[in-house]
Amino acid sequence: MDAIQKEMLLQIADLHEVPQGAYNLRLNGQGGGRNVTENIDIVTKTDKPGIDIIIKPGTKKESVHIPVVISQSGLEECVYNDFFVGEDADVTIVAGCGIHNGGDKKSEHDGIHTFFVGKNAKVRYVEKHYGAGDGTGENVLNPQTIIHIEEGGRLEMDTVQIKGVDSTVRTTRADLKEGATLVIREKIMTHGNQYAKTDFVVELNGDGSGADVVSRSVARDNSKQEFFSGIRGNAACHGHTECDAILMDQGCVTAVPMLTANHLEASLIHEAAIGKIAGEQLVKLMTLGLTEEEAEAQIINGFLR
Repeated sequence: MDAIQKEMLLQIADLHEVPQGAYNLRLNGQGGGRNVTENIDIVTKTDKPGIDIIIKPGTKKESVHIPVVISQSGLEECVYNDFFVGEDADVTIVAGCGIHNGGDKKSEHDGIHTFFVGKNAKVRYVEKHYGAGDGTGENVLNPQTIIHIEEGGRLEMDTVQIKGVDSTVRTTRADLKEGATLVIREKIMTHGNQYAKTDFVVELNGDGSGADVVSRSVARDNSKQEFFSGIRGNAACHGHTECDAILMDQGCVTAVPMLTANHLEASLIHEAAIGKIAGEQLVKLMTLGLTEEEAEAQIINGFLR
């Protein structure tokens, strides 16, 4: 890897070097290294671009890293990654994509990730998106996440995009069986003329299933964001969706939470709040010696933490 690729890897996966354990590194559309373990196998698909990640039942305290780095201007790709998590496993999956575009052509990565979470398995999934480069070409990221959780399974999904992505459409579809849990925490910041759309739909199909979907975002300059979140309660379940957004400059945010209860015992809640930074917050921090710009940065960092 060159210096740019190493910096991208640090930004999206907090990696200073090749990780321990299982990993698959994709660089400019090609394999950049792979390692498997006794409990985690990674297999290249033969029918389309992408990999299968196979985690054995009962695997504990292991992780797999699958970062993607694009530093070639004009590269556009669509990759399919499937995760098969065995029963009673407890693992962490670190994904993400970094694009460094120094040219005048659009660079795009569309990652389609499908999760099959087995009975009583637990997965923590971390996905970071980051863009950089001094070129005029667009950085485009369109992740799709499809989630199937068996009885008693749990998936915690932590997604972050705070810099350099000109356009993104983030689509998530999930279905949960009895006693399954899905927790999603999304953090997005847009600036300039960037556009970000989030589209969540969760089907709570089993008794005792639950979903907690929370998005926090900041829209600066002339950027635009759209947030759509739907939870459908098809059993005795509980669901919560929340969108909190801060507007700055001429930013625009649209939030559309939607709840559908198809069962008498479905308990569903939605919350949405959009507004500017409170003036008293700025004044309080500025009395401590911060400039207005520094005070805004502190508030945003705390909000997106």
